[in-house]
Amino acid sequence: MAPNADIGLIGLAVMGQNLVMNMADHGYGVAVYNRTTSVTQQFLAGPAQGMRIEGHESLEDLVAALKKPRKVMLMVKAGPAVDAVMGQLAPLMDQGDIIIDGGNSLFTDTIRRTAEVEARGLLFVGTGVSGGEEGARHGPSIMPGGSAEAWKHVQAILQDISAKVADGTPCCDWVGPGGAGHYVKMVHNGIEYGDMQVIAEAYSLMKAMGMSHPEMADAFEDWGAGILDSFLIDITAQILRFVDEDGSPLVEKILDSAGQKGTGKWTVISSMELGQPVTLVAEAVFARIVSSLKSERVSAAGVLSGPSGKLGPLPLEAIRDALYASKIVSYSQGFMLMRSASEEHDWDLDYGRIASLWREGCIIRAAFLDDITSAYRRRPGLENLLMDDFFRDAMGSAQSGWRQVVVAAVRAGIPVPAYSSALAFYDSYRSAVLPANLLQAQRDFFGAHTYERVDRERGEFFHTNWTGRGGDTTAGSYQA
Repeated sequence: MAPNADIGLIGLAVMGQNLVMNMADHGYGVAVYNRTTSVTQQFLAGPAQGMRIEGHESLEDLVAALKKPRKVMLMVKAGPAVDAVMGQLAPLMDQGDIIIDGGNSLFTDTIRRTAEVEARGLLFVGTGVSGGEEGARHGPSIMPGGSAEAWKHVQAILQDISAKVADGTPCCDWVGPGGAGHYVKMVHNGIEYGDMQVIAEAYSLMKAMGMSHPEMADAFEDWGAGILDSFLIDITAQILRFVDEDGSPLVEKILDSAGQKGTGKWTVISSMELGQPVTLVAEAVFARIVSSLKSERVSAAGVLSGPSGKLGPLPLEAIRDALYASKIVSYSQGFMLMRSASEEHDWDLDYGRIASLWREGCIIRAAFLDDITSAYRRRPGLENLLMDDFFRDAMGSAQSGWRQVVVAAVRAGIPVPAYSSALAFYDSYRSAVLPANLLQAQRDFFGAHTYERVDRERGEFFHTNWTGRGGDTTAGSYQA
């Protein structure tokens, strides 16, 4: 039988199944394979029944069913599993065939895999897919990168199944070479961590003020109708309205110990390696880690002293402003990180286009992203979002309420790590002078690390014999 499938997909967990049905909805013939054959059989007999989807019990049969150039998408667990499947799949494919990794792979793995696959005469696409189960089924945000030659072969399929903005523009476009696609998805997930944390802190403050859950839901719905219009704000209102079987708010019965799958941590690690201050995402990751120390926190609550955690009335507009301003900081830091990575890896990222990919389909989708897209369209070389007129004015309008909230939270003993770290970054970034001169003096005092002077040209380094007992030998100045 002649090959008649347009694309193959390996890995029929929830995301894989929904992407396959999405492809079939758009007229593509899909060949599927899962390591456990019964999963394939159940999928074909269940949700995929009647669709142009064919199952195969071996990788050889899957590859034989595909039109050339063959395109096979992997939806398997990130890490060794991807390498294992690729090791079995690549020898079955011919020159010019394409392997697509649609999982949450670490971008450095994608850089390596792109080089390995291209060395075999094949093409590789490492693509971020965001939107969860619902997005995969009806239109996710897709961020492909890897072998540039592959784009013309996969563009139609990926853009057809992606989410669309109001004017029909697909939330999928080529991001860049190597690991660029997975890097952008990683930063997206890091920003997602931050978005969730700033929302959680607003909820915490509302609870401390004694607001009922319907009142909190009303507030989030009101915010969602304005500048904070977003998917996460919308579902937060729905969560706060949801009641358990006994009529009480279900959210209060959920253990306050948050999990994580690693992409937020990877974002923070990359920020450290590139020397970029992605402080809000870092605090969001650490907040989850602290939350996991549940038993220790319960013990500490009975031992350590501090304010009561009760909060007097705060204007809801002030909490909204704290959330909004912190969100702006988080995104500005995320784009700072992508800019640094683009320079490091020579990816030539288009930041306006990246923001546009996130406008629909993904977890952080929000009207706010239109403002970011516009900022980079106005000034493609924009150094920092905070320097755009729109965001500069927004921060000016929001900071009074933001500062009021942080002060009130500190006085009440309510942790707001995202709001406070974002404010510290904002104040640091707008400071022409910081106390780092003392840090450099200390480093030179104990380690002869040298320093630069404000009254001399940058790049000229000095050392002082601070005690009169040292010498002229220095450790040199460098950035690790």
